[in-house]
Amino acid sequence: NTNRYQKKLRHSLVDKLQIKSLEIYESLFEANRINISNKNERCEMITKAITYCDELNFFIELSMELALLNDGSAGYWSRLVSDVKNMAIAWRTSERARR
Repeated sequence: NTNRYQKKLRHSLVDKLQIKSLEIYESLFEANRINISNKNERCEMITKAITYCDELNFFIELSMELALLNDGSAGYWSRLVSDVKNMAIAWRTSERARR
């Protein structure tokens, strides 16, 4: 939202938020496209997405600390990222259990 993020931050912090979100999507998309017999590569892509979720949550927390997001908005976005992270963890767990 252009009202929350100052112009000087739009090209740094906002870009990082957007890029990290896309990297999560790309990693999970690629993991889903990998041949099912290549379990290790799939798990690596899922792990990368989980790491990106942690990084995105960091940028959300930073936005809150800089008073760019209020507690409610930061909590909302953090919960969405946590939901994706938890689903990715569950997917990776099931992949590792697969024979």
